[in-house]
Amino acid sequence: MPDLKAALISVAVCLALQGAARADDGPDLIFRKSTNFKLLTPNDKLATYAIDDPLVENVVCNYTVPEKGGISGMVGAAEQTSDVSISCRQYGPIRIRDKFAQGDVVFSERRSLLFKRMQIVRGCDVKRNVLVYMAYSDKLIEGSPKNSTSAVPIQPWGGNADPLPKCADFLNN
Repeated sequence: MPDLKAALISVAVCLALQGAARADDGPDLIFRKSTNFKLLTPNDKLATYAIDDPLVENVVCNYTVPEKGGISGMVGAAEQTSDVSISCRQYGPIRIRDKFAQGDVVFSERRSLLFKRMQIVRGCDVKRNVLVYMAYSDKLIEGSPKNSTSAVPIQPWGGNADPLPKCADFLNN
């Protein structure tokens, strides 16, 4: 029994350290709302986060995901559902820093202890000069069709006279 206790403590420490690392370089928590009351453990919640596109300056994606409470949610062992919604917007003049491929990962986080991840990927609608973002969950064994899409038309910002970037010019072929 002492070996089991030591293993559980090790897992809890690893999960806590992973959570601390995420807080430093991960998405910004905007707010959480409880959806299901739990008496002695954390409630189930919906959490809304913001993540800046690391390659496209002045584009933010806000996404909402469910977060399970209870004991398994409290220790980071709960398998979260695949539900996700996303909305991305331009909030300043868009500058694309480097080339990218259709479907490049903008952000990824685990949604279960093993094998399941939520991902936000980016693409370019060449014909309309629009950045397209898709959020979805994948699982090593059995994926999920649940997804959400948002589009950001590249538009002039304020009195900026710089020519608009064409997302097609930054696609890797």
